[in-house]
Amino acid sequence: MASITGNIAVHKTPASTQIAAPWYERLLAPLHAFFRRRRLQPIRDVDALRKFLQTRASYVAQMTLYGYLRTRSGVRFPELFNNDQFVASINIAKWHVWLACLSDLAAYAGGMLRRSGASHIAVRETMQRMVNDILAETGSPPDAGPEFLAHAERVRARVALCDWAAQADGDGPFVESPGALVYWAPIVEELKVLDEEIVRNSVRFRWNEIRQQLRRALDARAVMGVAPSP
Repeated sequence: MASITGNIAVHKTPASTQIAAPWYERLLAPLHAFFRRRRLQPIRDVDALRKFLQTRASYVAQMTLYGYLRTRSGVRFPELFNNDQFVASINIAKWHVWLACLSDLAAYAGGMLRRSGASHIAVRETMQRMVNDILAETGSPPDAGPEFLAHAERVRARVALCDWAAQADGDGPFVESPGALVYWAPIVEELKVLDEEIVRNSVRFRWNEIRQQLRRALDARAVMGVAPSP
């Protein structure tokens, strides 16, 4: 897998000290603006929640992965996309980070459904159906690499075995995505060691906004068909 090293200029200082590249901001600014500008609709059914999981997992995966790559490569970030091998590595990383983001967000959302008064079994079945639908729709992307399907099965297994009552309303459920970005990002290990804490925290930071959105929008009782409290 190609990594940022060799004849690509990199910085030896921690990633938090880098300067943002305008090219990167132009790349992802429309995605960022879309979610900020778009009015958040109430989530009252399974389809709406499934769409939220799918889109927000993609948002966090792309913002954090491309942000890390941009930070590490600086103004030469655009040049990376002229290297076919590196682009292939980026695509593989993108899909695996997305799976990890989907896994974490599903665990968090399921915890919210469980706190609505729905049973463990009902929540498990609902979350399994949503995650299975998302993964079935995604299929096996040709640019995702040979380990994608095995990783997708681990996501399914987590949902099947999850203790929904134990999923706290905080960053507790978000255990897969920070490590996935560190592991899959096509950055040489020497630099990952320097960056690991900062990179993990960058992912946790991105989730703050998503949790706030879901708290505001989700009507968990409506999704689960639980009668309102008297």
